[in-house]
Amino acid sequence: MTHILAIDQGTTSTRAIVFDGTMHPVATAQEEFTQHFPASGWVEHDPEDLWQTTLRTCRAAIAEAGLAPEDIAAIGITNQRETTVVWDKATGEPVHNAIVWQDRRTAATCADLKEAGHEAEVTAKTGLLLDPYFSGTKLAWILDNVEGARERAEAGELLFGTVDSFLIWRLTGGTHVTDATNAARTLMYDIHKGRWSTTVCDLLGVPTKMLPKVLDCAADFGMAQAEHLGAALPILGVAGDQQAATVGQACFEPGMLKSTYGTGCFALLNTGDEAVSSENRLLTTIAYQLDGKPTYALEGSIFIAGAVVQWLRDGLKIIEGAPDTQPLAEQADAGQDVVMVPAFTGLGAPYWQPDCRGAVFGLTRNSGPAEFAKAALESVGYQTRDLMEAMQRDMGGKGEAVLRVDGGMTASDWTMQFLADILDAPVDRPVVLETTALGAAWLAGMKAGVYPNMADFADTWALDRQFTPSMDDTTRAAKYGRWQRAVAATQAV
Repeated sequence: MTHILAIDQGTTSTRAIVFDGTMHPVATAQEEFTQHFPASGWVEHDPEDLWQTTLRTCRAAIAEAGLAPEDIAAIGITNQRETTVVWDKATGEPVHNAIVWQDRRTAATCADLKEAGHEAEVTAKTGLLLDPYFSGTKLAWILDNVEGARERAEAGELLFGTVDSFLIWRLTGGTHVTDATNAARTLMYDIHKGRWSTTVCDLLGVPTKMLPKVLDCAADFGMAQAEHLGAALPILGVAGDQQAATVGQACFEPGMLKSTYGTGCFALLNTGDEAVSSENRLLTTIAYQLDGKPTYALEGSIFIAGAVVQWLRDGLKIIEGAPDTQPLAEQADAGQDVVMVPAFTGLGAPYWQPDCRGAVFGLTRNSGPAEFAKAALESVGYQTRDLMEAMQRDMGGKGEAVLRVDGGMTASDWTMQFLADILDAPVDRPVVLETTALGAAWLAGMKAGVYPNMADFADTWALDRQFTPSMDDTTRAAKYGRWQRAVAATQAV
């Protein structure tokens, strides 16, 4: 039993990856699922889609690996964070669609709480800002807008969880738990005291009896029942997707920095034992928690990264798939300065403008698919620079000089080279790009005694390619200046 099954339940698809005893992926299964947009700025998932795609991909990955279910030593879970599910404690049936982290329906609620002067207190306890991004106001919305939900919750009949909790509850037949990294993203968890904040829960009107028990990232989360995967399997590792990627990138030392490019882009800077309070609208969060001890991080969150490529495909229909963007960008007219601000669901860090919407600047009659593709890819680099500069200010210029990257967009050499150019810093792409799933697998495998300790795991990190800056300072300054003006104009609309 040296294989680990990693469940990577993401925003647009669910994946299951089987890792062998040397932490190499040997089988993968993936399924996309439907995105629901019931109103402008609203994003939902059917929780049954999350559950069924998890079951199917897990079964398929185990079969593709040529293994029997009992050959799996443990399960690790990583998940889209902040997405909110409420279900019936007796039946497991959701009372509403999952409200996705991208959803902005509670913007007015957050604005009212800010106006009433509550943000400073909430930030001091949770490390987060009053923004619709986080789970707390989404949960409150469900309680206030689903008929009978609040009464049932107060009677102890309903449970809340992020996606990891929902999957664990279903897999185990009723274990209601989460890990510290997912709890830290709910807006209801005191990251300093390591417990749910009754003060914030009362402010939001959330009954604490709905909330799951919070465990370390490597812990006994329960046993997946044999009826689901063919054998009873222990769930031993859980982390939110960005924290799992931090672990998978072996960013275990203070000052180490990683950025994941998936649907959104999320940069985490390890700050060690110190929960650094940001002066630049970044988030203070838990990077991982082992043996009861949290390690903290500064995080910058970009809501739209890979999703802008998905928009080129599904919205504009100018590409058939993500690989088409690089050749298009290479064909773009160098004389055009098209800038795209992909604020489709608001602007994240360091702006935090939930009502802002996307815009494109610099169009000419000659602008076409190539220029749109280039502007879309460049927008990811510009947003990353916004985050890096904010982190540098918070850390007094002491941040790591090299950025470790992962996620689907990092397969594009063009995008990674532009990232290095606009940051004026090296960008390191690892051999193993599945760092989110790898992080979850290592947590479970380490707990199961299959995988090495933290120090030995860090030694396994291997570089695929380093991208170094080649853009001249004048061009870099001009391009970033155009981006800053475009963002300012977008916020002003």
